[in-house]
Amino acid sequence: MDIVLNSRHCELTEKFRDHAEEKLARLEKHDHRVIRVQVEVERERNPRQTDRAVRVQLTAFTKGPVVRAEACAEDKLAAFDQALDRMAAQMRRAADRRRVHRGRHTPVSVGRALADTGEGVPAVAGDEGEPERRVGPITVVGDGPLVVREKTHTTAPMTLDQALYEMELVGHDFFLFVDKETERPAVVYRRRGYDYGVITLDVT
Repeated sequence: MDIVLNSRHCELTEKFRDHAEEKLARLEKHDHRVIRVQVEVERERNPRQTDRAVRVQLTAFTKGPVVRAEACAEDKLAAFDQALDRMAAQMRRAADRRRVHRGRHTPVSVGRALADTGEGVPAVAGDEGEPERRVGPITVVGDGPLVVREKTHTTAPMTLDQALYEMELVGHDFFLFVDKETERPAVVYRRRGYDYGVITLDVT
């Protein structure tokens, strides 16, 4: 397993590098398919953010989906350990979910899952007469939402089960994907424990 360490606004000591390499080697017991782990360390320049002075982001590239976790703390070692604990927990949850769902009937399609949960997608509209403005790639009415980050990901259609697996690995509460059977965009999200909800879009 290769380990790549990068830093912004701070220096990485040999003590930190040795600590990171020793701890990251233990990830292979959770997922033996890990090929490379990228460590990003960034120091916050705002003196008021002392409890979040350092942010560490870990990205594990495997033969399967990418696994990512991050944490902030007063120093580099504490932030790294917290991020590593989160990544290990995500890998364990993904492995547990595979064991729990193995042999269990998976919904035939996202549409079937939606019918079972009764979930829907609410429509949102602005009041007439309010001025429109551009925020990032969208037009908003009135105050509107503030777009602080825009991301584009390359993906391929997948099953609902695969989407749940990848959601656990990235540690998010939701996952956007294209359903392999219906070829429609959908979002799976966490509810309670191993309960999940699914929202799908019927493009017309």
